[in-house]
Amino acid sequence: MNPEICVYAGSFDPVTSGHLDIIRRGAAVFPKLIVAVLRNPAKKGTFSVEERLSMLARSCSDIPNVVFDSFDGLLVDYMRKVDAGVILRGLRAVSDFENEFQMAQLNRQMNPQVETFFLMTSPEHAYLSSSAVREIAMFGGDVSGFVPAAVLDEVTQKLRK
Repeated sequence: MNPEICVYAGSFDPVTSGHLDIIRRGAAVFPKLIVAVLRNPAKKGTFSVEERLSMLARSCSDIPNVVFDSFDGLLVDYMRKVDAGVILRGLRAVSDFENEFQMAQLNRQMNPQVETFFLMTSPEHAYLSSSAVREIAMFGGDVSGFVPAAVLDEVTQKLRK
């Protein structure tokens, strides 16, 4: 497992300014950052996996060491597939820590070669989630401060339908 390859996995439904903050900061630490969209058959996303990948690519077009992918199944299995040694996770609040700590311990139990690297979200994004963005947009609210400019129109148009 290569410790210079890091994976930031999530649903990104849609990508938020908070996600972009973690991506930028993670890309500054690791030589290669894979942003991976989880294909979760148990959840029907608002945006298709392909739409999410496209929005991520447009939002991060100025970050040369970031690549995009999707996967299904266990993250530790995907880590083996791409030879990545580090999982990147963002923490917004203490409430995130308990769940993220548990997931990190489970991942480490399943594959001791995988490390989890936590980044605290910047304070201006501590309250932000994809579900909050979806709800605000569905009710006609302005989400321009919550999503990258590159995807604002797409997010607004799709969620206001």
